[in-house]
Amino acid sequence: MTGVYTLHGLDPSPYSVKMRGLLRYRRIAFVWDNTGSPRDIAVAAGLPPVIPVLRFPDGRLMNDSTPLAWLLEQEHPGERSIVPDDPALAFLSDLFEDFGDEWITKMMFHYRWYYAADRAFAQSWIINARDPVMEETARQKAMKAFNDRQVGRMALVGCTEQNRPTIEQSYRFVIETLDRHVRSVPFLLGSRPCLGDFGLFGQLQILSIDPTPAAEMRALAPNLFVWLIRLEDASGVEGTWADAADPLPETITLLLKHMGETYLPFLAANARAVRNGTEKVELTLLGRDWAQAPFRYQAKCYDALCKKWQGLPVAARQQLDPVLEEAGCHHFIG
Repeated sequence: MTGVYTLHGLDPSPYSVKMRGLLRYRRIAFVWDNTGSPRDIAVAAGLPPVIPVLRFPDGRLMNDSTPLAWLLEQEHPGERSIVPDDPALAFLSDLFEDFGDEWITKMMFHYRWYYAADRAFAQSWIINARDPVMEETARQKAMKAFNDRQVGRMALVGCTEQNRPTIEQSYRFVIETLDRHVRSVPFLLGSRPCLGDFGLFGQLQILSIDPTPAAEMRALAPNLFVWLIRLEDASGVEGTWADAADPLPETITLLLKHMGETYLPFLAANARAVRNGTEKVELTLLGRDWAQAPFRYQAKCYDALCKKWQGLPVAARQQLDPVLEEAGCHHFIG
């Protein structure tokens, strides 16, 4: 397909910067439209009220970053693909993308709306991104309204006082482990970024700017901080995938083990709660009680992940079986 896309998003939106980085890396011509309210564009088009919204050269509008990434793979085949050629590595890429989109997003939401300094900064950044010259009375009103809306949603996404220690412990583990990884391997699965890299990037890029998590990242994971700057525009990166026959780096196996202790058991428990119609997801993560309301979209994500596993060639599943078994992940997706 020829022509120019338009990406309607905002700088403070993790999924917007995820798609922007992805389009830049793939060298797909697009205009970055970060004015006004991209959410209104989605609603007017009859789409779910989420951003970013991608306008295709033929006028189609679509949102939700994961389906968008896959549709771009279909419409621009072979052009700096973000899906590894090897099916086992491609599955790991999908796993990391979902980990970013559905678990690290809890960290992003928690830090942004829990601490007073972060709430104050987020209000200003988000409303300024929509309209940098808004009249001051209207600006203050808009900031308060957005703050109140987001703080009111914290429990819905699991960002509660009870869950706070688990979220913050998980954040520190992830950034410290990724910090070690990017000192020896440029990206997750080789010297070129995969979809999983962009799934992590979207959330972590916001965490690298919001005051409290940014301070932690600069103190604990400075190499990761620089990696995020590099991935912001990786249009000049040329690289190769890792050899699928080689052992995975220790840092990747540690992150998989962490998924087996946090994100995957949560997804499984959430899916059961949705399926059974129960009002609360309750389980133990990192030795602490976790509770939140079930989240229907994440049940869909879990179902999609399990189906991808079942759809893998037998050889790819056999290749990953011992790795995922060792990490404690196999039970949840096998």
